[in-house]
Amino acid sequence: MEAVAEGLWGLAEEFEEKGNIGPAVKCLEAICQSQVSFLPIIEVKTRLRIATLLLNYTDNVTHAKMHLERAQLLLKQIPSCFELKCRAYSLLSQCYHLVGTIPPQKQTLKKGLELTVSAGEGESAKLWSCNFNLQLANALTTEGDFQGAISALESGQQYAKETKYSELEMVFATSILHVHLMQWEDPAVVEKAVETCDTIWNSIPSDQKNLCRGLQLYNELLHTFYLLRICDYKEAQKHVTALDAALQNDMQQTERFKELSTELKSVENTLSRPGLQERKRSELSEKQKKLQEELHKVQKSKMDHNGQFAEPSSFGNPRSIWKEKLELGPPPLNGEWLPKSAVYVLVDLMAVLYMRPKGTFKECIKRIESGISCIEEELGKLGISGNVKEVDLQHWAIWMAGVYLMLLVQLLENRVIIDLTRTEFTEAQEVLVQIIDWFERFPTILQGCENTIQMLLGQYTHSIGCFSEAALHFTVATKLTESKSTQAMCQIYAAISYICIGDAESSSQALDLIGPIYRAMDSYVGVREKTGALFASGLLQMKQHNLQEARTRLASGLKVTHKSLGNLQLVSQYLTVLGSLALALHDIAQARDILKSSLTLAKALHDIPTQIGVLAELTALYRELGETANETENSEYEAKKVEDLTRRIESAKASPHHLRLLKFGIER
Repeated sequence: MEAVAEGLWGLAEEFEEKGNIGPAVKCLEAICQSQVSFLPIIEVKTRLRIATLLLNYTDNVTHAKMHLERAQLLLKQIPSCFELKCRAYSLLSQCYHLVGTIPPQKQTLKKGLELTVSAGEGESAKLWSCNFNLQLANALTTEGDFQGAISALESGQQYAKETKYSELEMVFATSILHVHLMQWEDPAVVEKAVETCDTIWNSIPSDQKNLCRGLQLYNELLHTFYLLRICDYKEAQKHVTALDAALQNDMQQTERFKELSTELKSVENTLSRPGLQERKRSELSEKQKKLQEELHKVQKSKMDHNGQFAEPSSFGNPRSIWKEKLELGPPPLNGEWLPKSAVYVLVDLMAVLYMRPKGTFKECIKRIESGISCIEEELGKLGISGNVKEVDLQHWAIWMAGVYLMLLVQLLENRVIIDLTRTEFTEAQEVLVQIIDWFERFPTILQGCENTIQMLLGQYTHSIGCFSEAALHFTVATKLTESKSTQAMCQIYAAISYICIGDAESSSQALDLIGPIYRAMDSYVGVREKTGALFASGLLQMKQHNLQEARTRLASGLKVTHKSLGNLQLVSQYLTVLGSLALALHDIAQARDILKSSLTLAKALHDIPTQIGVLAELTALYRELGETANETENSEYEAKKVEDLTRRIESAKASPHHLRLLKFGIER
């Protein structure tokens, strides 16, 4: 019967190579359903392989789980089979993860860890300990137990050190950094985690780094997150460039892999034909050998440290799934942080976050559209199209849908900000409605985006002059986050809306909001809060006629913004207010230079409100200088811009979407 099993395994592998997963599963299930008994170990291997096929190629998690649970019952009767038992635990943990049942997942992983401890000090036991600790950390992070996750990762890192595989140690170093970035309690601890990653990564030889594609991307993305968080845009640019290069290399390798596989399959089909001439057969056999060698080189990153596939052929075909994953480490780790498509989208998002403040909107929109196109394709695979809602999803699809929906909202968020900066109010409306529609269809998955939605609504309503509603949206947004940094930004935005309302009570409310942030502005990570607090407090000082103090604060804020943020819109707005101050203080020469610089930036950004603010100040400046011709020309240009802005605002307010956006989330 062993020969029969070998034959069915081989046939299943042929079906898998051709992409016929259904027939492959049926071949294997014939062994499990046979009236004639097979040895328990054959049935175990077969059920593990079925589960692997189902998890790699289908959505049938429940069926995979059933096979794994049956395999575990059989394994209890067999005293040895350490590798098979570990593989069963690992695959079963993945099933529990996909259906979102964390307690049984943790229980399964702890049993796996107990098994590795009882197996002794061998390398295989240490590698499986790495596998289980990594999955356990993921489960604990899902529960919000960051300390527990770090403890599991540190245990895994110790086993990785003992195996003397630097790239495996790097998997745990990056994972620890990831948890610290999520938690972000102590900036010094986060910085130390970054330094640890750098030290380990630099110790890996260059040729070996090239084989760790998934790990390289993971490391670059985490560094980019960190640098954007601390507002080091100059260094972030280097990592964004590295990410683009790594993805380009991955696409080339994937394409080459497809070409080789297709060519090899054609040669193998020809060789299988009867009556082939001996000379032709010899030529094709030689070609087959060369293609296999080249394919072997491309596949190297899927191999273990001995140069062999750690997974026996009876467990699936690594060649057929190689192109689908960006794995973090060698077998038996085989983990991926995110699906390849999600990583591609995330790189687009990182590029947008870096470029948008600099005003390179055309390239930003190109990257946003690229990311959205990829997300729509992946959501379609999950059955999310048309009017599908959260309640319609199968449980296994919720986690994956969450990944893509969160990325989608962040891409759309950046599109709204770009449209508002460019004074494209109706376009911003349409994107905001899309975001709200997604939120209303998937309220649990997108619960964490409520704060973002309210902040965007505040920015939209402020942009069209509805300052009272804007302040309300920002106030609601403050209550929807526990992040001190985000709360501070919401309060800064609310304060600016109150300042724009203009009456004494509103100015008092703005002062109440800004005062505590201004006093603590150096305690925040990065400089966003500081630049915002200096801008808002400078405006308040102007309203209180403390012109010199206002000038000092605004000049300080401009310096920090220009040096660390590079946000051209904020720079332009700082310059506008400083130009107005210079004019009020009769520093005419400086006022002219500052206002002209501001106007240049505002024009480049298509920021009409800022242009109008600058033009109004320039008209006053020319009047004071007695430059009648310049005053008239400038005044006429200002009037055209006011007319343009009025038309855009009226168009936005006439839209059927306007009232919904104005009131969403603040009528409760």
